[in-house]
Amino acid sequence: MSPNVSLEGRTAVVTGAGAGLGRSEALALAACGANVVVNDMGPAADEVVAEIEALGRKAVAVTGDVSEWALGDRLVRTAVDAFGGLDILVNNAGVLRDKMLFNLTESDWDDVVRVHLKGHAAVSRAAAAYWRETSKAAGGPVYGRVINTSSEAFLFGSAGQPNYSAAKAGIVALTLSTAQGLSRYGVRANAICPRARTGMTAHVFADGGNAPGGLDVLAPERVGTFVGYLASPAAAEINGQVFVVYGDMVALMAAPTVERKFTAADGVFSVEELDAQLTPYFDGRGPYRNFAAYSVAELDMTGIPNAAAAKK
Repeated sequence: MSPNVSLEGRTAVVTGAGAGLGRSEALALAACGANVVVNDMGPAADEVVAEIEALGRKAVAVTGDVSEWALGDRLVRTAVDAFGGLDILVNNAGVLRDKMLFNLTESDWDDVVRVHLKGHAAVSRAAAAYWRETSKAAGGPVYGRVINTSSEAFLFGSAGQPNYSAAKAGIVALTLSTAQGLSRYGVRANAICPRARTGMTAHVFADGGNAPGGLDVLAPERVGTFVGYLASPAAAEINGQVFVVYGDMVALMAAPTVERKFTAADGVFSVEELDAQLTPYFDGRGPYRNFAAYSVAELDMTGIPNAAAAKK
């Protein structure tokens, strides 16, 4: 394996790694040479550890709920104690509680935001503290990679997922803050919006046969490969970016831009002047020309069954 993409001697923490995307990401990192701390809620973590060890790599399981703040410290401490350090964090753990806004309960909201957003924050904070301390001790930058899991739901504002969409939008903001706050220490942070057939999305996608390369076009292993790349030395210049990842494609999302600036003629707007300037601009505007990135829907979906219903 090329040194540019090798993770030999590196250590990764992957949350929600007992199945689906997390499992594929953990295995992909191990295949690139990394030791892996595998987190999940139950015994599935031990099964993934066994798979990694079968590859000739080292792994250890840590069970627990990522939304419990102290678990972040335990994951980092385990990486340091078992393998001598921490180089890569993949935040993947999540849950779904899909409801329309008018049917959303407090627990539906709290559960999703707690696991997705608080879970990302809890483990990221622990990793950030470790890298900052390590960088100060070393007198220079360290090797650090954070790969967070957002979703196209935050781009579309999925109607049946107000809680999930909000949590995933928060994860993007957290990623940008992490990228800016930790870059001085050598850490790179990016977010992915993956489409994959997993336990969470089994109700969304129909079975899709093999595609070129022998993998189902929505196989989570395809996402795992990209995570392995983002974790590698080759991605040293990639920071604070958001990628849509699925099938044979990786799409880099553009940063938000200013579409139009409206200026008060005399320095202070009246409601009449706002009416005169804004109302004609929005008159006849298409219903989907809004903040949501509907251009994502135009990405090539060839061979992906039920793709329009994709959530993650």
